[in-house]
Amino acid sequence: MKDAKVTVSPSGKEDEGLKNFVAGGVGGVFAIAVGHPFDLVKVRMQTLSASSGPPPFTGTFDCLLKTARAEGIRGVYRGVTAPLVAVTPIFAVNFWGYEMGQQFVRYFDKESDHNKPLTLTQLIIAGSLSSLPTTLITAPSERIKCVMQVQANLDKGAATANRSMMSFAKEIYKESGIRGIFKGTGATLLRDAPGCAVYFGSYEFFKKELCRLQSVDPSELSPGISLTAGGLAGMFMWSVVLPIDVLKSRFQTSPEGMYKGMGDVYRHLIREEGYGALFKGVGPAMIRAFPANAAVFLGVEITKRAW
Repeated sequence: MKDAKVTVSPSGKEDEGLKNFVAGGVGGVFAIAVGHPFDLVKVRMQTLSASSGPPPFTGTFDCLLKTARAEGIRGVYRGVTAPLVAVTPIFAVNFWGYEMGQQFVRYFDKESDHNKPLTLTQLIIAGSLSSLPTTLITAPSERIKCVMQVQANLDKGAATANRSMMSFAKEIYKESGIRGIFKGTGATLLRDAPGCAVYFGSYEFFKKELCRLQSVDPSELSPGISLTAGGLAGMFMWSVVLPIDVLKSRFQTSPEGMYKGMGDVYRHLIREEGYGALFKGVGPAMIRAFPANAAVFLGVEITKRAW
């Protein structure tokens, strides 16, 4: 892809990092409110093993409806505590990391005029760098969230249906210590490094193109452009990282010692269920991707404008 010049906020301002931090947190809360039910369905579909018999649902909306009927609205938002507690720092650090990544790229680009906008390639690199600090928060949050969400698949939601995020965290820590809480950190980074590169890069690309098509100055970004560019960015990201996310979910919810690593998860999955299993949960992931990520960037842009 040919580099495109993309207008971004100047990175030299002292409050730019703080502004992105706060804006990312707001966008994250928007995303969880919109997208969590579909995330729950995605994880439940991904972690169903062929050896456990026929799946208890036929697809995305069947799973969502059966969950709502059996467990109510609390069931639809099961496991939301973990991402909601972590969502502000996760998205805040992610967008802060993206700003720091841009500053990092500018610092090492000695020949570039630092007053000019970064190229699309540079923004993609900055996006990938944003995954480094974010993973330290994302990995334990997703480990607890995934264990909570698959509980209904394992015990039919009986005795422990109303357990809290903290009770799951304590149980994991008791069984495996701090390593258990951070199980799957490498897998999370393996997913998020390319994911964040695609996420931020595609958002900036679509934002620029939509502004050009509508003859709008990027500084006067409309909510419609933010929603559209953000939703498309989310769909592009998940189309790239879904197979890695399937492996991560399997690894993070597996009993201790079941797999030696992500490579071992991959070999078992392909041998037992075929390559199609790498795209389990594609329906809810894609259905969730557009509205949830449209909400993220709408929240981010609104917060930045109000700053």
